[in-house]
Amino acid sequence: MLHHWLENEPKETLVCAVLSVISLVLSITGALKAVLPFDIAWIAIILCGTPILIGAFKGVIFEHDIKADLLVSLALIASALTKEYFAAGEVALIMQIGSLLEDYTSGKARESIEKLIKITPQRARVLRDGIPAEIPVEEVKVGDVLSVLAGETVPVDGTILTGETSIDQSVMTGESIPVDKTAGDTVSSGTINQYGTFTMRADSVSADSSLQRMVRLAEEAEENKAPIVTAADRWATWLVVIALSCAVITWIATGEFMRAVTVLVVFCPCAFILATPTAVLAGIGNAARVGIIVRSGDALERLSKIRRVAFDKTGTLTYGKPQVTAVVSVLPQFSDSDILRMTALAEQQSEHPLGKAIWSAYEKAGGKNETAGDFHVIAGQGVSAVVEGKTILAGKEDFMRSRNIDVGPCREACQSELDQGATVVYTAIEEQPIGFIALRDTLREDAKATLEKLKSVGITPMLLTGDNEQAASAIAASAGITDVRANLLPEEKMNIIRGYAGGAEPICMIGDGVNDALALTSADAGIAMGGIGSDIAVESADAVLVSDDIKRLPYLFDLMQKVMKKVQINIIASLIINLTAVVLSALGILTPITGALWHNCGSVFVVVNAALLLRVKDE
Repeated sequence: MLHHWLENEPKETLVCAVLSVISLVLSITGALKAVLPFDIAWIAIILCGTPILIGAFKGVIFEHDIKADLLVSLALIASALTKEYFAAGEVALIMQIGSLLEDYTSGKARESIEKLIKITPQRARVLRDGIPAEIPVEEVKVGDVLSVLAGETVPVDGTILTGETSIDQSVMTGESIPVDKTAGDTVSSGTINQYGTFTMRADSVSADSSLQRMVRLAEEAEENKAPIVTAADRWATWLVVIALSCAVITWIATGEFMRAVTVLVVFCPCAFILATPTAVLAGIGNAARVGIIVRSGDALERLSKIRRVAFDKTGTLTYGKPQVTAVVSVLPQFSDSDILRMTALAEQQSEHPLGKAIWSAYEKAGGKNETAGDFHVIAGQGVSAVVEGKTILAGKEDFMRSRNIDVGPCREACQSELDQGATVVYTAIEEQPIGFIALRDTLREDAKATLEKLKSVGITPMLLTGDNEQAASAIAASAGITDVRANLLPEEKMNIIRGYAGGAEPICMIGDGVNDALALTSADAGIAMGGIGSDIAVESADAVLVSDDIKRLPYLFDLMQKVMKKVQINIIASLIINLTAVVLSALGILTPITGALWHNCGSVFVVVNAALLLRVKDE
């Protein structure tokens, strides 16, 4: 408890501040003066002043660093020695209120690294003499043969030996559609096996896996992000020198020590210290009202300087789910709606995201809930079912080719969809191709208008995605983005971000997936999609769009800039108020008590001025 109090822990500081307010009110009214043998303001001096005195002492003696606490400590000691207890308690109280505000806006420590570690596979199924045995993933050796069941996470990086499946690679690449894999294809640690069982050869040990490499890089990026130093601490050395000089000159010029004490009291940078956290708190509160969570004051400052924004594609600029974009019949006896109906009925029992998307499109089109018979799924390839006594096949080109079905009649018709990055599901009836359905992730409705607004205020958008080049280019063209980088692994995204971070164009990364965590942490600022975003992306980000509403981005950047302008105004105003008080104190117009009240007016001004930020609205 004592340690927490001296270290300015929020709960203990709040209790001390409340008790100090009560003691100062009783002190200035003199309510208990006849009862107590001491001035009750001593409660505020001890509770709020002791942590300040100890902090200043540690800074000077052990860290060889002069902070704002030193000037406050001098004013506290001088006021106490001259028996101006109310002035000493008032200064200490305001300083602790500033500390509380800073703690409140600093945000909790990020948990992205812990989240990454949490999804790391813990056990692997190794085949020893053809018999599977579960062992800790750390014991897997290069060359071991592993078995991975449906729904399991791939334990280490490796190569498939037998079996066919679809792998959810969104953890590593952000691709919304699972990737079909067969013997000879590589798989990465942390990705998910969606169908069937396959065997694989371990090509690396757990410590060298793709996922563990992400953990290490996230740790490095977090360590390299330096905290923002408050303006009062940055200029503390000069403030101390100037304050002491003014106090000594006043004492020498007037011969009155009390005037020198008053100078020290009014020179305390309380309003100066409150200037930043009050504006930051108001800005964070305003953003929260429209569904934007800004994690900390330093995050807000970095967001205000952004000149370039890097977007992930899947789930950020797009909705993150495959949707039917075209249904085409290539035979006159079948209509487009016939193709949708037969394909949907064949896919009705499928668990594949493409099958679910086709069935959803059929339902939205008013399709009846009929049932197909003799359903079979060929993992990672396609499905077959019997509809009205006829065998319907639905799947990719490789699946059709394996059944000796030539999809040539469909190829020319679907080429434009393929050029836009769509995935095509072909449909055949009794081994004759009759049409196809194209699916792709679609651009958010408000994405293009949002990007136009960002560009109008001098912020340059770019697209960084692990998806293929065709899909990336199609989305970028629709959104109006010219700078496109595709087929990126998480490390490659991070390296591109690092190339801009800290430079002439401070960069912000906006993403939603585990694969974006490194880029979010490495950027000057990171924004995560909160509704569909992974826990790791959310915890890695400096700000979160709770409802995935990217049209709020122009407002967010504009608000952050307004907050920093308000901080600058508050700092200038607090300096003017302090300097005016110094002159009045030197002339003997202000006493320590009236000086403390004047000094308190400066603090009230910056709080009220900062509160005006709550009136800023999103047009």
